[in-house]
Amino acid sequence: MRTVTVTGHGEARVVPDSAVVRVAAVHRAAGVADALGGADSAARQVVATGREHTAPERVGSTSVQVWPAHDQQGAPDGFEARHSLTIRCPDVAAAGVLLGALAEAVGDRLQIEGVSLEVSDRSAAETAAREAAYADAVERGTHLASLAGSELGDPQAVMESAYADAPVGRAMNASLAAVSLEPGEQAVTASVTVTFQLR
Repeated sequence: MRTVTVTGHGEARVVPDSAVVRVAAVHRAAGVADALGGADSAARQVVATGREHTAPERVGSTSVQVWPAHDQQGAPDGFEARHSLTIRCPDVAAAGVLLGALAEAVGDRLQIEGVSLEVSDRSAAETAAREAAYADAVERGTHLASLAGSELGDPQAVMESAYADAPVGRAMNASLAAVSLEPGEQAVTASVTVTFQLR
């Protein structure tokens, strides 16, 4: 039995409807205890502000670090502590409001590491991308079969490859008093490898 194996690719576009805000509370002091204490104080402000804009369980610590600090000449200059947190927002607009509120509440001890825009439910986009990938595989197989002087027959095997999203993210500066986030579009892609019988 003669066969032809092709890989089809499909894509669906979807608008992100939620956001993940990654921030850090940073404090520098002469001693380790004071550095940690200052970072902890700022982190508490981050948590309190975050819980005003999203559910409490969506605010969480990701890491706490402390290391020796140095001045511009490289001489020892106390210690710097960093308490990193992640805040998951229910929508993109809420994330923009949260960034402004954090900048106002935490001030210079705030560092905004980044904002990732996400799609809360990708199932419909994944289905559309998969259907487009299979249709593309059929089109490719039909073309190859005609080049070989044959017709495309029934599928004998189907395998889906891992799909991936085009990354969407923005780095924000904590000095901004207010942040306007534009969701744009995100690509959900799929690949399907199909083996067809040739008639």
